[in-house]
Amino acid sequence: MREDNKIIFTGPVGAGKTTAISVLSDVPIISTDAQASDMTLNRKGHTTVAMDYGVLKLDERTKIHLYGTPGQERFDFMWDILTTGGLGLILMLDNTRPNPKKDLHFFLHAFKDFIVEVPVVIGISKTDVKTRPQPEDYVNMLPEVTTDLRMLNPIPPIFEVDGRRKDDVKNLVMALLYSIDPGLGDQP
Repeated sequence: MREDNKIIFTGPVGAGKTTAISVLSDVPIISTDAQASDMTLNRKGHTTVAMDYGVLKLDERTKIHLYGTPGQERFDFMWDILTTGGLGLILMLDNTRPNPKKDLHFFLHAFKDFIVEVPVVIGISKTDVKTRPQPEDYVNMLPEVTTDLRMLNPIPPIFEVDGRRKDDVKNLVMALLYSIDPGLGDQP
């Protein structure tokens, strides 16, 4: 692994991207939150308009730059900018949204050019608020939402995650790093 690495967090508004980066970062995060003024206001008071940024230090020489994308499609011009040079994608999905399957489809297709080259890991948030769909339901959705894509082989790891819990977010990152380099699991 390089000394400087980059992982992208994406997903719909309110899925927990900013929170996940903030609990994992070893430095105070840079966030471009602005007061919500559209339909986002129904879900939360502030929203990311450019990016979130944090740093996870693996050791003295190796760090991972954590970038969170805006969740609103109108800021999608940032998605290509942020994914350039990225090692992988963490897709955060909010289980309380009206149609998580549609969100899964939308974000996998929006990032298809990126994830055809790099691994993806999926984190399902707010399962404590709404228990369905469950992770295995998302696994079953994948063949249908990716029928026109040839990018998800093998099936990405899918986890229930609370973006406020460092161990949950760390598990997402470790699963992604293991997908990149399975030898990481052999280290003490």
